[in-house]
Formats: sequence, structure tokens, C-alpha cells
Amino acid sequence: MTRAKRNLVYQALVLLLSFAAVALVGATAAANLESRGIELGLEFLGDRAGFALSETWLPYSPDDSNLWALLVGVGNTLMVTLLVAVLSTAIGAGLGILRISDNPLSGGFARAWVEFSRNTPPILLLLFLYSLLGHALPVDRAVSLGAGIHLSLRGLAVPALDLGGQGHWLLLALLGGLAGLFFVGRAARSRQQQTGIRPPWQAISAGVLAALLAGWLLGPGPGVQLDLPVANGPDLSGGLILTPEFFTLIVGLSVYTSGFIAEIVRTGLQSITLGQWEAASALGLSRGQTLRLVIVPQMLRVIIPPMTSQYVNIVKNSTLVIAIGYADFMVTAGTMINKTSRAVEGTLIIIAVYLLINLALAAVMNHLNRSFERA
Repeated sequence: MTRAKRNLVYQALVLLLSFAAVALVGATAAANLESRGIELGLEFLGDRAGFALSETWLPYSPDDSNLWALLVGVGNTLMVTLLVAVLSTAIGAGLGILRISDNPLSGGFARAWVEFSRNTPPILLLLFLYSLLGHALPVDRAVSLGAGIHLSLRGLAVPALDLGGQGHWLLLALLGGLAGLFFVGRAARSRQQQTGIRPPWQAISAGVLAALLAGWLLGPGPGVQLDLPVANGPDLSGGLILTPEFFTLIVGLSVYTSGFIAEIVRTGLQSITLGQWEAASALGLSRGQTLRLVIVPQMLRVIIPPMTSQYVNIVKNSTLVIAIGYADFMVTAGTMINKTSRAVEGTLIIIAVYLLINLALAAVMNHLNRSFERA
């Protein structure tokens, strides 16, 4: 038997043993549940949820179904993941650049930030920030900060745009605009490779997006209005209210993750040989131009794989919010399990949702990584 066939047999045996182990666990669990009179099923997802969620980005009421409550929780988790990923990447990139700075003050600050964030347990950081806000925010009444902004123990209320029921059209326009930017950018890159001349696609795309936004604002339908928050004692209503729980989660996870991203960025920068910096300097490029045009494109090949792990960790670390009470997917699913007593189905749903989110995120990052690979 050749080596290739022998390896194929070994792989087939491992696969069969894996399936057999899973089937054995499933059969044993089903038998134990049947002996206790516990039936499995997902029909409870259509029942009335019957519980409130403290903060949601999607419309929700206790009269909605359990399935919609779970989707609302997923929306909260995705919003947190997106905001933390953007903030931690921006902060981490800046700290990573400062880590290789010749200035001892900026370099020391970046090093202190990295050491603090990387060596502090995230749950401890979240509890500390939440306790700090509880002692620092005014309790008995809201404090007006001017320009329609109010602050109290209930959170920070800021003015928000009332889209007059046209928010879905704005979302579709933004998604269409982003898709248009992607395809126009690819066309401009292809044109540059063929002719050596790159069309000014950024300016053209920005002009088109501005025209679309102006048309949406000035077009027919309910107009856009400014919704100003109102304070009644410590209570806040109207506008956009950022609760202490949401603020704690965003800031805490951003600070924690930024330390790891800073080290990834620093490693990526230092992976570029000194000759690249010297060649760019000899061409008359400034330090900023050198970073943007020479170093960063090569650095991305090094940092994207470990950055994928950090973004996946953001999704997993968001479950720590159970300690402060923000209604993410984990908290929502836990509340549903306690109410319906469907622990097995609920646990499987939790595993499946987080697995799906992380696999989708990894797939996107892997596609981005392949686009930066050397030809």
C-alpha cells in the first residue's frame, strides 16, 4: 500500500471514530432525557418571550417571540463586537506605532498601556469601570452638559436623528454605497495595473455618496428631525441614551483588546527590514507616507492572521457582560432558558450561534488575508 493510500485510510478511520463518538454521546443523552420524561424540540421559540430587555438596538417588546428575543440579543452582541473591534484597532494601531517611537515619553506611555491592558483580567476591568461609573455619575438628578446632552446614573443622553420611519432606506443606501465603493475600487486598481494611471475613485465615490445622502434627506417622505433628550430627575428619555453597562462594555473590552493589537502591530512594523525605511527616505517620502505607502501594505500580510484571533476573542469576551447586566445574546439566551426550562436546546443554540458568528468572522478575515498574499 502506498503512503498516500495509507494516509487516506488513517484519515477515514479517524473520521469514522469521530462520528461514532458523537453518535454515542447523542444516543446516551437522548436515552437519559427520555428516561426523565424530558422532550426535545424547538417549538418554544415561537412562544411569547414574556421578559424585558434593558437595552436593545432592534425593536423589541415582551410580547415578541423567544426567537425574536434571541435575534435581538444577537444584534446587541454584533453591535458591541463591531464597536469594540473598530475602537481597539484604532487605539492598538496608534499604540503599536508609538511602541517603536524614539521618543521615550510616547514609547513609555504605550508600553505602560500595553502591559496594563494585557495583564489585567477583562472581568476585573469591567467590574472596576462599572463600579467607578456608579460612584462618579450623579444619582439624584441629571446634569446638563449643554447642547442637549444630559448625564446621570441612567446613562449619557445625546441628541439623535429621527429618521421619520425611513431608516431602512438609509441602511440600504449605505450598504449599496459600500458595495459600490468596493467594485469601483477594484475597477480602479485593475485600470492602474493596465495603464499605470489610477483614476481618482475616492473623490468620485465620495461625491456620489454625498449626492445620494442629499437626495435622501431632501427627497419626499417624512423629514429628518433632531430628537432632543429630556431629563426628569435622574431619568432620561428621548435622543440616544448610552447606558453605563454599554459604556463599560465598550470601553473595557476596547482597552483590554487594544493592548494585544498594539503588540501585533508593533511586530508587523518590525518585520519590515530597515532597508525598506531607508529606501523610502531616499525617495523623499515622509514618515507618514512611508508608513501608508510602503510599510503598512507589507505589514498587513503579517498581522491579519493574529488579528483574526483577536476579533474572535472580542466575540467570546463579550459574554463577560453577564457580570454587569447588558442584554447581549448570552444574557438573553440565559433568561430564555430560565423561563422555559429548555436548557439542552438553549445551550445548543448558544453554541451554534457563537460558532456561526466566529466562523463567519474568520472566513471574512481569511478572505482579506488571501487578498494580501504575495503573488
